[in-house]
Amino acid sequence: MKKLPVFTLGVEEEYQIIDPVTRDLRSHLSKIVDGAKIILNEQVKAEMHQSVVEVGTNICNSVTDAKNEIRFLRSKIVELADKQDLIVGGAGTHPFSKWQDQPITDDPRYHDIVNELQDAARSNLIFGMHCHVGIENREIGLQLMNQATYFLPHIFALSTNSPFWEGRQTGYKSFRTKVFDKFPRTGLPEYFDSVGSYENYLETLVKTNCIDNPKKIWWDLRLHPFYNTIEFRICDMCLTVDETICIVAIIQAIVAKLYKLNMNNTSFNIYRLALIKENKFRAARYGIDNNMIDFGLQKEVETKMLILELLDFIDDVVDELGSREDINYVHTILKNGTGADKQLAVFEETGDLCRVVDFITGEFTKGL
Repeated sequence: MKKLPVFTLGVEEEYQIIDPVTRDLRSHLSKIVDGAKIILNEQVKAEMHQSVVEVGTNICNSVTDAKNEIRFLRSKIVELADKQDLIVGGAGTHPFSKWQDQPITDDPRYHDIVNELQDAARSNLIFGMHCHVGIENREIGLQLMNQATYFLPHIFALSTNSPFWEGRQTGYKSFRTKVFDKFPRTGLPEYFDSVGSYENYLETLVKTNCIDNPKKIWWDLRLHPFYNTIEFRICDMCLTVDETICIVAIIQAIVAKLYKLNMNNTSFNIYRLALIKENKFRAARYGIDNNMIDFGLQKEVETKMLILELLDFIDDVVDELGSREDINYVHTILKNGTGADKQLAVFEETGDLCRVVDFITGEFTKGL
């Protein structure tokens, strides 16, 4: 049997920089980023808001490599934050910080975005996790993007970790995605029948001054305009390393399984975006609770059952990828809840959003 190619990984996480006294987000005045660049070079960068730090792994050949890198990156940012008397947390939104109080990073790129998008950009105080999967053949990568879109709500449901916004319990397990919806060119990706048509679309947007570079396509999943990767962008920032890596391993396995089907001339069904949007809404609203739609059966099914069916779907590739142990952590998530469920449980018990922040920062360092 032909071996699978190496589906390389790159993982990006966006961290909250927090004042340990007020528990509010706080600007690090680039000190953490500047300090990290000495150790981590280009693996760390400032984000639009000064209270955000983004890190990215090097190109990893396995889930195990990615896990080791994420542990290292989290540890280093915690260490550098501590020197500034600050702490670090991982969640899709901060429980009570107000975007109006958070300064924008002094960078021409961010000034341009704010100038164009105004309060939609200023209020975009959210934190995500992105996962790149390497695909050398961009035509195959595009077909895999088209097919993998079906699974985005399943992945998203597992990552939901933003139930609060500006001190309010929103009723959503992920309010982050609702905040980001205000940006143009977000949401589920369009269907393209070839790389040529995709690149023609990007060129048209640049030529007509809609965007100044193709990276301003901020879909939940995209064929990266510059790298030979497909990039999953739908996930909330996770509490723990184990949660991040479990989801990364599932993403890699989905790509590998779809690739395997394509190589055997068996492609996965492509469903209308209008239908997949229904599942994305349910994932944002309920996380892994409640139901999503099984479009093959055309009926509602418990979300947890659909996730278990997803595990069956990818089962024949995970051992070759060496990721079974990390993927099996999904059973812990299904049993104990997502980050959103845990945040809500702390708030229900204490009624105190500062205690929720303490929980988020405490979980961030688990397993380091």
